[in-house]
Amino acid sequence: MLYQLYETQRALLSPFAEFASASSKLYSHPLSPFTHTPMAHRVSAGLDLMHRLSKEYEKPEFDIRSVNVGGVEVAVQEQVAITKPFCRLLRFKRFSDNLPMLSRMKDQPTVLVISPLSGHHSTLLRETVRALLTEHKVYITDWTDARMVPLEEGPFHLDDYIAYVQEFIRHIGPEVNVISVCQPTVPVLAAISLMATSGEMMPRTMTMMGGPIDARRSPTAVNNLAMNKSLEWFERNVIYRVPVNYPGSGRSVYPGFLQHTGFVAMNPDRHLSSHYDYFLDLVRGDDDSADAHRSFYDEYNAVLDMPAEYYLDTIKVVFQDFALVNGTWEVDGQLVRPQDITAPALLTIEGELDDISGAGQTHAAHELCTGVPRERQFRYDVEGAGHYGIFSGRRWRENVYPAVRDFIASHQEPAASKRSARKVNGTRVKTRS
Repeated sequence: MLYQLYETQRALLSPFAEFASASSKLYSHPLSPFTHTPMAHRVSAGLDLMHRLSKEYEKPEFDIRSVNVGGVEVAVQEQVAITKPFCRLLRFKRFSDNLPMLSRMKDQPTVLVISPLSGHHSTLLRETVRALLTEHKVYITDWTDARMVPLEEGPFHLDDYIAYVQEFIRHIGPEVNVISVCQPTVPVLAAISLMATSGEMMPRTMTMMGGPIDARRSPTAVNNLAMNKSLEWFERNVIYRVPVNYPGSGRSVYPGFLQHTGFVAMNPDRHLSSHYDYFLDLVRGDDDSADAHRSFYDEYNAVLDMPAEYYLDTIKVVFQDFALVNGTWEVDGQLVRPQDITAPALLTIEGELDDISGAGQTHAAHELCTGVPRERQFRYDVEGAGHYGIFSGRRWRENVYPAVRDFIASHQEPAASKRSARKVNGTRVKTRS
C-alpha cells in the first residue's frame, strides 16, 4: 500500500515540478520582462529548488565519451557484453587511430568492477571507471532496477548474485582483475572462493573496498539496524510489491524511495545545508557551484528497487548469521571456503571516516584468505576519507587510485619476475621496475 501511495504522490507532484521549472526560467531568462522585477533572482532560485525537490530522478548516464591515455585523447564507447534479467555487464571499449597507443592499450590490465546493488545505480562509480580507463580495460556490472524486471523472470537471491559474478569472471577470462566496492565484497569473495574450491581459473588480483566482510567489527549505524532487527521486522516494514504501472508489477522489492529516505536520514543537517547553499549560489549567480550541486544530487537522488529475496538474504547472511566469517555459508550445497583461494593477490581498502563499513570490516578478508601468501596480501587505510571518498573525489584520484593501479600492475607477470616496491601510507605495494 505504501508504494501505491508514493506513486500517487509522485504523480500529483510531477505537474507541480514542471510548473516550478518553467516559472523559474520565466524569472531568470534574459528576454523575459519578469527578470527585471524586484527579487526576481530569489524567486527564480526558490522555484528552481522546488523543482529539484519535487521532480523524479531518472537513472543517470555514465557519459564517459573519452579519456586521456598517456597524453593521447582516446574515444570511449559503452558496450553491453552480457545481458541478464537483473544485470548487464558493460564494457567501456577504447578506440584510437594512434597505432602505438592501440598497441599500448592492448597490453594494459583488464579490470572487472563489481558495483553495489544497494540502492544507487552503478553510475555512482563513474569517477572510479573514468580513472581506471586511463590505464586499464574496464568492465562493470550495471544492476537493473527490480521494478523493471517482469515477474516471470523469477526471484533474485544472493546466490544468484554470486552466480552472475562467476559468469562475468569466466566470460572475461584469467587476465581479469576484480574490484568490488562496498556491498559486493562479500558475494565476490564467496564467488571466487567457490571457484577456487572447484579448481576453476582465478582472477589475477582481488581489490576489496569498504565492504562488510565482518560486520561485527566497529559496527556502524547501518550495521546496528541490520543486526538488531529481526528478519521478520524487515519483511513487515520495508518490503512492498511493485505497482501496476511498472513492468515488474507484483514483484516484492525493497523500494528505492525508502532507501533514499534512509540515506537522507543519516545526515539530514548536511543535506539541508547543501540545498540552502544551492539556493544562495543561484541568487549570487555562482553557476559552477550550482552545477556541482546538481551533478551530485542527480546521482544521489536516482535510486533503484532491490529484489526482496536478495535484500533479505543479505541481511541474514551478512549481518545476522555472519555466515562468511563463521564458515557456515553454503551456496547450492557447497561450503564457501575463502581459505581455498591461493592464486590471486589481495588488496583491501578502508576509509578512516567510513560511516557505512566500520574500521576492520574489510581488512577481515585477510584472516579468511589464509591460502594467499602473505607477500601477496596488502591493506590500505585512506586517511581522512569517508565511505564515498575511497572510490570518488580527490582522495580517490590522488591517493587510492594510484595504489590500486600499482597493485594491479605488479601482479600481471609471473611472481618470479623482477619488481620494485614502494610504500603507500605505510602499506607495501609492489610496482613494476
